[in-house]
Amino acid sequence: MKFEKTQIPGVLVVRPDCHDDPRGTFVRVHSRQEFAAQRLTESPEQCSLSYNLTRGTVRGLHFQLAPHNEAKLVVCVAGSIFDVVVDLRKSSPAFGRALGIPLSPGDDSMVYVPEGCAHGFQTLADDTTLLYMISQPYQASAARGIRWNDPALGIKWPIRDATSLSDRDSALPLLAELDCFF
Repeated sequence: MKFEKTQIPGVLVVRPDCHDDPRGTFVRVHSRQEFAAQRLTESPEQCSLSYNLTRGTVRGLHFQLAPHNEAKLVVCVAGSIFDVVVDLRKSSPAFGRALGIPLSPGDDSMVYVPEGCAHGFQTLADDTTLLYMISQPYQASAARGIRWNDPALGIKWPIRDATSLSDRDSALPLLAELDCFF
């Protein structure tokens, strides 16, 4: 696996080794040893799938409060997405900055989201599925988020208006309204 740094400390694009043969491709999504060598969360506590029916669906930007703050490894297994990470760590030089990364099965890359960052995505195709490997179990009482279209974040979403957005996500606060950071 190759771990590529981004403009936000700790957010990595992970490029696994792909093994192709006439049957197709084999990809190891997670290796405890390789993640530990990078000082990343070694093993997920929870794995989740997110299936999204329509192009333009937005989910996020979500995070969990300590002690339930979570690291995520995000893999697009069908369709394509614009994956977004927002740094919420006060001590980070990238605090308040957003980063968008396109993901699809054909590009053989994943995104590692460290603790202290919010995460979300917009689907770029119908029938898009993501696999999340998460370091902490979901804790509803610790769940928080930031509004996806907060102008202060400057996110250039590929599809300007969300075609599908939950009531919860549409009511999330702006970054300036948050009272919790890491």
